[in-house]
Amino acid sequence: MPAPVTTADQPVLAGTDAAPALSETQAAAVDAPVTLAACTQWQDGADGARTGRTRLLLGGIHCAACAGVIEGALQRVDGVRLAEVNGAAQRAVVEWDPARTKVSTLIEAVRAAGYGAFPDTGAEAVALAQRESRQAIWRLFVAAFCMMQVMMYATPAYVAEPGDISADMVQLLRWASWVLSVPVVLFAAGPFFQGAWRAFRERRIGMDVPVALGIVVTFVASSAATFGGVQATSVFGREVYFDSLTMFVSFLLGARLLESRARARAAQSLDAVMRRLPDAVERLLPDGRIERVAAAELALGDIVRVHAGQAFAADGEVLEGRTQVDEAMLTGESRPVERGPGDAVSAGCLNLGAPVTLRVTQLGAQTRFQRIVALVERALTERPAFLVSADRIAGPFLWTVLALALGAYLVWLQIDASRAIEVAVAVLIVTCPCALSLGAPVAWLAAAGQLARQGVLLQRLDALEVLTRVRHLVFDKTGTLTEDRLALSQAHELSQPEGLTPARVRAIADALAARSSHPLSRALAAAASQGDVAVLDELTEQAGAGLQARVDGRPWRLGSAAWCGAHAVDLDTPAVWLALAEDGAGSIWRPVLRFDFDETLRADAETAVAQLHHAGLRTHLLSGDQPGPVAGMAARLGLGAHRARCTPQDKLDAVAALQAQGEAVAMVGDGINDAPVLARADVSIAMGSAAALAQARADVIVLSDRIGDLVLLHDTARRTVRIVRQNLGWALAYNVISVPLALVGWLPPWLAGLGMALSSLLVVLNGLRLARTRPLPRRSATPVSIEPRAWMRATPGA
Repeated sequence: MPAPVTTADQPVLAGTDAAPALSETQAAAVDAPVTLAACTQWQDGADGARTGRTRLLLGGIHCAACAGVIEGALQRVDGVRLAEVNGAAQRAVVEWDPARTKVSTLIEAVRAAGYGAFPDTGAEAVALAQRESRQAIWRLFVAAFCMMQVMMYATPAYVAEPGDISADMVQLLRWASWVLSVPVVLFAAGPFFQGAWRAFRERRIGMDVPVALGIVVTFVASSAATFGGVQATSVFGREVYFDSLTMFVSFLLGARLLESRARARAAQSLDAVMRRLPDAVERLLPDGRIERVAAAELALGDIVRVHAGQAFAADGEVLEGRTQVDEAMLTGESRPVERGPGDAVSAGCLNLGAPVTLRVTQLGAQTRFQRIVALVERALTERPAFLVSADRIAGPFLWTVLALALGAYLVWLQIDASRAIEVAVAVLIVTCPCALSLGAPVAWLAAAGQLARQGVLLQRLDALEVLTRVRHLVFDKTGTLTEDRLALSQAHELSQPEGLTPARVRAIADALAARSSHPLSRALAAAASQGDVAVLDELTEQAGAGLQARVDGRPWRLGSAAWCGAHAVDLDTPAVWLALAEDGAGSIWRPVLRFDFDETLRADAETAVAQLHHAGLRTHLLSGDQPGPVAGMAARLGLGAHRARCTPQDKLDAVAALQAQGEAVAMVGDGINDAPVLARADVSIAMGSAAALAQARADVIVLSDRIGDLVLLHDTARRTVRIVRQNLGWALAYNVISVPLALVGWLPPWLAGLGMALSSLLVVLNGLRLARTRPLPRRSATPVSIEPRAWMRATPGA
């Protein structure tokens, strides 16, 4: 990835407090092809127009209102077709027309709105996080240091008896508190004023508005009392609240710092998926020289060397060397896999063993890595309807807060004018709905990150909420519950050649199968024993029929029924025959063995389906296969209902029938013919090996192909929704309890600030519990074939 775009005097984003316009050099660097290649995907529309889809990293976001301001600023740029912002992830994805605008223009628009933005190419993310963390720590240090000093000056007024301290001394302590409060207001509280100003400029009301208003009112009232003297009276009263002011600013800054780090931790898993490509790679030239180039400069057919510890920059085929590769990003499986000459490797996977040389076969959007990145982008920027509803509540709630604060001030002017400001500020601070808008996004993001680590990618975050309402789980069979290859299920002895033992006959079959590339022959060869080995002579192969060879001078055939002289048999499973020439010349053939094959059941299918049943889900099997295999599969796994010979329309009708009964349905499929029913289901799940069209229609993609990950998905969905509801419930309950206390004057401003800070921090930490999802037991990844069933043993002619 390219290094951060800089000029000689300052980086593209000097910080998020001020947003100066980009210089010409900076704009040119941002719009350079090498920068765009790291953060932009290009798409060609049906009308031939080219569209860019660019990831932007944002700075200065603290609440849902900030995300709305940035979205509005981007959408007003001419040429922007779509802008999606996720405040919790601090990311934006923008679709734009390169004929009408540029990425530098998009960044200018965000910066003009008062926020930081630049291409999300990796290195900048680290730099921004460090810069913002340093700024936040300095602000917190200034506020906390001044708070301690102000509390020291305020303590005598709390503990002294009337007359113990002279008026001049009280006034001196107030002046000292005022001097120490000025840097708190002008520097430490800067983010609150900046956020409030942005909201005001955009004619919105954000979370920082009541906080900034409370700070201003408290400081102005306390300053008026300080300047007027101890005996002076004014509309603001005679009391000073510098201690409360510095305390709640410190508490809010401390909570905001912890929240930002918690959000970064929640996004870490998803973010790490997008940071796997190396900055540069070694390309081998035809003359033997080696040059280091950026990953974006590679071309198809290039030969590159990847050292141990590096990530592969593109999909490729290993030419030289053997190594172990970490493919956890693709499969969720932590165990490395062996790769050698002729094997394929994927971009983003890590080379763990030894240096290898490979030929580049896929680049850019064609790699599996980039397809995963596209899914991650969607998870990072999507805001589920569940969260949009919370954001909608936050706006009216803030107006209600302002109205309550004003009403409290007016009422307390009549009750006790000296406490009117204190009560109004406490109401402003305590009711700020930060917890309402922070806890839920962090929970969703933490859940998406945890699932990504397990090899489950969410294309639609709403699917988690819908999945908790699902009661029916519909499976396709081939490629979903089974592997995409066949396995030997049973061998039927049809006759016994004289002078040959069964083991010798089987050895002949194994030898013939080992010489064929047919899928059934490969499955038979894979099941071969390591005993007797037959030597073949005069081997020939008839396309579409089978193989023929001589063993010990006698002709043998392995292949189809017609090729081997067998009578036509109506079988539900694929089969091959082994035949011996009766006349020794090969004119008459006698079948000796028949091998039946079946699909390989996924290793964890039985356990996973049992766990899904235990979780309360009803399972169904809809397959286009023959009735025998479908019935056997349903019986083996204990599936509740099954249908065979289903067309895509039959599957669609079956799901629609369940939905017509008011049921929520999840569909698990993998083929192109599953795309319509995946689109119709309430939650659609595609396997990692599924067809591209099926994956495009799916809400969730199980990269690992493990059925057991459906249990993880369902469990995570239930925990996520439960935690989100806990957070929203706590935020509402907190306000219901705290608002009356503030209105009656039992909650001073400093305690209100502490309560608000702790409330926000509590829901964020509660959401982060999802990042520690309980691991589910894994079965061995070694595929197992389905055991022979009674309906397979009824073999005519046996």
